[in-house]
Amino acid sequence: MKSSIHALLTKALENLVSRGVLESVPAEETIQVERTRDPSHGDFASNCAMMLCKSAGMKPRDLAQQIIDSLPGSHWIQEVSIAGPGFINFRFSSSAWHAEIRRVLEEGVSYGTSHLGKGKQVLVEFVSANPTGPLHVGHGRHAAYGASLANLLEAIGYDVRREYYVNDAGRQMQILAVSLWLRYLELNKVAAALPENAYQGEYIIDIARDLQAEHGDSLVRDPSGLPTVADAEDKETALSDLIAACQKLLGEDTFRIVQDKALDAILSDIKDDLSEFGVVFDRWYSERSLSETGAIDRALEKLQANNHTYIKGGATWFRASDLGDEKDRVVVRDNGQTTYFASDIAYHLEKRERGFDILLDVLGADHHGYIARVRAGLEAMGEPPASLEVKLVQFVSLFRAGKKEQMSTRSGQFVTLRQLREEVGNDAARLIYVMRSNDQHLDFDLELAKSQSSDNPVYYIQYAHARVASVTRQLHEKGYRWDPESGLSSLHALETPHELALMKTVTRYPEMVETAAMNRAPHMLVHYLRDLANDFHTYYNAHQFIVEDQALRDARISLINTARQVIANGLGLLGVSAPDTM
Repeated sequence: MKSSIHALLTKALENLVSRGVLESVPAEETIQVERTRDPSHGDFASNCAMMLCKSAGMKPRDLAQQIIDSLPGSHWIQEVSIAGPGFINFRFSSSAWHAEIRRVLEEGVSYGTSHLGKGKQVLVEFVSANPTGPLHVGHGRHAAYGASLANLLEAIGYDVRREYYVNDAGRQMQILAVSLWLRYLELNKVAAALPENAYQGEYIIDIARDLQAEHGDSLVRDPSGLPTVADAEDKETALSDLIAACQKLLGEDTFRIVQDKALDAILSDIKDDLSEFGVVFDRWYSERSLSETGAIDRALEKLQANNHTYIKGGATWFRASDLGDEKDRVVVRDNGQTTYFASDIAYHLEKRERGFDILLDVLGADHHGYIARVRAGLEAMGEPPASLEVKLVQFVSLFRAGKKEQMSTRSGQFVTLRQLREEVGNDAARLIYVMRSNDQHLDFDLELAKSQSSDNPVYYIQYAHARVASVTRQLHEKGYRWDPESGLSSLHALETPHELALMKTVTRYPEMVETAAMNRAPHMLVHYLRDLANDFHTYYNAHQFIVEDQALRDARISLINTARQVIANGLGLLGVSAPDTM
């Protein structure tokens, strides 16, 4: 309905251009149309007269009147008026609302979709947690947000691909391999101290058992000559020394066997966990492949060819500070090894080479400095820096009986995503994860997630859907049959404030999907669905739907079925089920 107002205003402005009142039709985003907060002001309002009055050399209200006089006729519009300093207010006729209600029932699961993003390819990269342990509740928020965002973008016409970047190279994988090998030695009755800053979780022992079952004691080596970490003043440096010593003791091939065993086991668990959570990726992209395919070399060659690198201290530096970053970045160390940053910009260049217009990264809040440096890298390689869009996801605090749970991946002290899902269910987890803006901290209350009350948003919204299904069952039990066509023809009988409010809230859905997608804000859809559920529950508690009057009965059931359809559509975009019974 918002789009129809937008189209009318565009026609009016075109008429004013033809008459010389305006020089040109303004950019589409200049013609703003919003729902009014106060029903007495109509249904929609536009500030376009105030935005264009200066270029037209007119007072806002005078230009508003010219725009109104130039509007094409429409039987959907009941009234157009000027308010305040120059707002143009529109009030729809009853037939317009009724037509939109018909559209909901006719389009069904497609209602709310559009072609706004048609022709644009988006790569949404999300979760991308280091494969060093099971996913914890913080990763779950990334998964829920990224998956919901991808669904929203797809709903408005973007060609979306979902990708997980597997960090299968570098220091963390080396720490994981050493942790696994030391646990493997313990299982083989060989004394070996596991450093406190290695990976401590029980899952490492489980993988070590599998490693032992596959290789027996063939991977055992004498660890007596290995450096110790426990007494070192700088434990991270000592851990690096231990890694180097283990690599030398085991040899490259054996060390790789241990590392790959850990990687494969943990990555398989992550894939299963996410799949069970309803989060599926089109591609799992290996960091190692960047070296194997020459992607890093191509990126470095582009930087050098464009004169964006220099040598200092034996290392190769990228002039990132020339392109908006706070400082220059090393891309090749003095030992010839490429850096994490070199991999990052090579990965994003490769995304662009695959034809993606928008590179949408979902990252943790601690990656704030990442944005400027990767955009600088893209620009230096000849790609538009604006093609990279990064959404930062804040941390999750899990509360049980009012007490905050502690989480640390290396120490093994954390609640896994799988444990959370088993306790509260996928639906509660998916919706609560996205009920707040991604840039706000989230306190996840387990008691709330499991409660059957209006305070629990997932229960409250799902209960609205189930109530409509219950009405349908009651209708059949009483020997009645809902005739949708009769109901749509009788919508004029719906005149109560509750009915009009529900009708207007239902028809906000397409606008909300578009707004949530364009603002990368699934929480806006959650809030809308809760508002819709509230309007439905209020209507349900105030009126009988199964009445003797067939026309009124069919009209009311038609209306509540549009609410059911929209709730199901919205929950589907959030990865949440819409049950018929609760």
